[in-house]
Amino acid sequence: MADKVQTPDFQATGVDAIAPIASSVRGTFRTHKTKKLQWRQVQMRKLYWALEDYTPQLLAALAKDLHKADFEALITEIDWLKRDCLFMLDHLEKYAKEDKLGSPDLPPPFSLMKYRVRKEPLGTVLIIGPYNLPVQLLLSPFVGAISAGCTAVLKPSEMTPTCAMVVKELIEKRLDTTAFAVVNGGIPETTALLNEKWDKIFFTGSAAVGTIVAKKAAETLTPVVLELGGRNPAFITKHANLALAARRLLWGKTMNAGQVCLSQNYVLIDKDVAPAFIEHLRQAYKNMFPNGAKASPDLARIVNHRQFVRIKKMLDGTRGKIVMGGALDESELYIEPTAVLVSSVDDPMMQEESFGPIFAIYPVNSLDEALNVANRVHRTPLALFSFGSKAENQRVLNEMTSGGATLNDAFFHASVNSVPFGGVGDSGWGAYRGKASFDCFTHLRTVSETPAWAEKIIAVRYMPYDMARLRLLNRFTAKKPNFDRSGRVVRGFGYWAKVVLCLGGKGAKGALLRWLAVLLAHYLYVNRFGK
Repeated sequence: MADKVQTPDFQATGVDAIAPIASSVRGTFRTHKTKKLQWRQVQMRKLYWALEDYTPQLLAALAKDLHKADFEALITEIDWLKRDCLFMLDHLEKYAKEDKLGSPDLPPPFSLMKYRVRKEPLGTVLIIGPYNLPVQLLLSPFVGAISAGCTAVLKPSEMTPTCAMVVKELIEKRLDTTAFAVVNGGIPETTALLNEKWDKIFFTGSAAVGTIVAKKAAETLTPVVLELGGRNPAFITKHANLALAARRLLWGKTMNAGQVCLSQNYVLIDKDVAPAFIEHLRQAYKNMFPNGAKASPDLARIVNHRQFVRIKKMLDGTRGKIVMGGALDESELYIEPTAVLVSSVDDPMMQEESFGPIFAIYPVNSLDEALNVANRVHRTPLALFSFGSKAENQRVLNEMTSGGATLNDAFFHASVNSVPFGGVGDSGWGAYRGKASFDCFTHLRTVSETPAWAEKIIAVRYMPYDMARLRLLNRFTAKKPNFDRSGRVVRGFGYWAKVVLCLGGKGAKGALLRWLAVLLAHYLYVNRFGK
């Protein structure tokens, strides 16, 4: 399909045009039309059908830029985004609805002041996308921006130029171009964009560029979401299903030729089972690529020569032993899925993020050692994976911080478009997907409304201050602690009275259900045995 579709040549946006573009979309936000729920819904419906209608062009662009197979392009990019649109359309009215506040958020005297939380768009946002999933990772946060009622400028990666041009055409021909714009280009164009004032910047990419974005945003106190990466560990213990672990981790390093920020950078494995795991890894490779990886129509290629050289340098610099793969072809930007058995934490395969189809295997003596190594290499990776017993997996979760985690699989936690996704620490700030995408571009604005008749209730705040009135107010609003100065819970008369009255229930609902059960039991007893 991809070979028969014409794709546009790359053309950068003029640097001089960027300031007017930003000004235009800011002006559109000030018209307030994007705040209307119906307008947002129409834009998302249009985006859905644009993705459907532009599928041939997007497939061709992804094949040209990344040698990505149609199957992979559909499941990870186009169909993913269509599901994003449908999910948000199904839930937008609920997400955007005002939340009325009452008990337990408000003390009784304040419950009459009509407290509520409005869900308001942040304003005009900048979304900067990466090259590895150039359509999904640009347009998925865009769905969140539309749903929240923001206007937006999108900056696709210049490293996938064909995708960038198709996305630009898709947006400009199908959506409201007074509210949304696409700017193409490299460093000069991105610099010009960052010189503009935004209400939020959403960046997906490397930590190095993310640092530049965060510094620039800090100059104008602009909030930033950073979706970065990390040196993600996989833990394999003696209790793991080694064949399953090998197959699933190999999948994580072959999808998109390993150019996935979530895939494992290294495997920490019990030394007693390392040889068996390597054999299972080789078998999984044979099953996945019966004619070799290079001949597979399903394996993508490295995005460009610079990234190819970077990954090759890691393999050239390792002091480890290649135990699977290892073949390269610079003319095709092909790197075979490769596993390297290493013996030092300081090996380049452990210390550098591969962001490609290569990973290290580091044998350890115990789970204690594995956790110590992982925390030394990168304390806050974007993801981690653990293959072991239930207790071992739980220990990994408890003793290792990460943006997300998958047990007994490779990044399955990030394989659903409707659950929150994001990093932690230096692997990212903020989260999106599903409701989190709406929240990401939304300001929670608390509003109260004080009626004139409430003047007597709030009169205590006026000067001259009256301590007697303050004591009276506290009698109705202040809550006494149920603990002493040493932090121990004190179970006095009030506690036991509540236990009796609530029949052991912790809240009003639980107490009501228990009392209903008691009354039902009494009724049945009286009618069955009382006659």
